[in-house]
Amino acid sequence: QVQLVESGGGLVQAGGSLRLSCVASGSTFSINTIAWYRQDPGKQRDVVAQIDSDGITSYADSVKGRFTISRDNAKSTVYLQMNNLKAEDTSVYYCYARARFSWGNRAYWGQGTQVTVSS
Repeated sequence: QVQLVESGGGLVQAGGSLRLSCVASGSTFSINTIAWYRQDPGKQRDVVAQIDSDGITSYADSVKGRFTISRDNAKSTVYLQMNNLKAEDTSVYYCYARARFSWGNRAYWGQGTQVTVSS
């Protein structure tokens, strides 16, 4: 099992920055991919950025050049540095991890953290 706990959300003015953190615990050695998603009320949850075990990253087009995902394996923590925030970045952000076990793959989610960008 894997547990994910996000932190770092809050209220920020447009153009400002926030850094989200996701701390993983449990069978962290089994995690191969970690990602950040966001979801608005009544809409689907969309991927924002992801990083795999080799450190390869990918981003949604809407955040490229503004957001950076990174991981600190020693701390079992993944970060999402968000710069030049826009009102449309307002959302609930979720940490996601995909773990591989001998019996198969399983996905895990954090509880979410609210990010509000005021224009």
